[in-house]
Amino acid sequence: MGAPWRDLLDWWFGPADSPTEAVATRNALWFGKRKANDTEARERFGDQVQQALAGGLQDWATHPEGWLALIVLLDQLPRMIHRDSAQAYAGDARAQALLREGLHAGHHLQLPPLQCTFVYLVLEHSENLDDQNQAVACFTGLVQQLPEHERGYFRRSLDYAERHQRIIARFGRFPHRNALLGRASTPEEVEFLKTPGSGF
Repeated sequence: MGAPWRDLLDWWFGPADSPTEAVATRNALWFGKRKANDTEARERFGDQVQQALAGGLQDWATHPEGWLALIVLLDQLPRMIHRDSAQAYAGDARAQALLREGLHAGHHLQLPPLQCTFVYLVLEHSENLDDQNQAVACFTGLVQQLPEHERGYFRRSLDYAERHQRIIARFGRFPHRNALLGRASTPEEVEFLKTPGSGF
């Protein structure tokens, strides 16, 4: 019997042998905002997401791959299953705590660079500037450890991390979340939200 997180990781990362191949086949799943993908995530892994959000599946976190899978359940899949609602961010606090535990244990050092990007996205999703600074440092490190021909996706990931960091440095929060979370936007945030790319 395989690990309980195997189906999730196989679905998320696919069978590719290299980061370049994985990005080619999975980028639309990760960042495409497609209703069909959201529906598939809900139907296949919705129960596990609910368990994770309720504090379950903690035993997964003792294994690097299980830790990664639990982070995906808490940080990525709620953003798909509960897209455009406050529930999209329901797993963030637990994902951040889990991230710190795993980094302290060195779990990220046992994962391939592509898988690490979805660990470090937890930092990028945080509305804390120290986390954002750490995200930029982590993505910078990934770029530097890869051969030139595999750096494309990781450079783009670093660029997004830097853009997120600048927003938190400026506003202390992500203005595009304000409406969903019932927060009033400042006049400066309202103007910012009119600019392309302000909501990722």
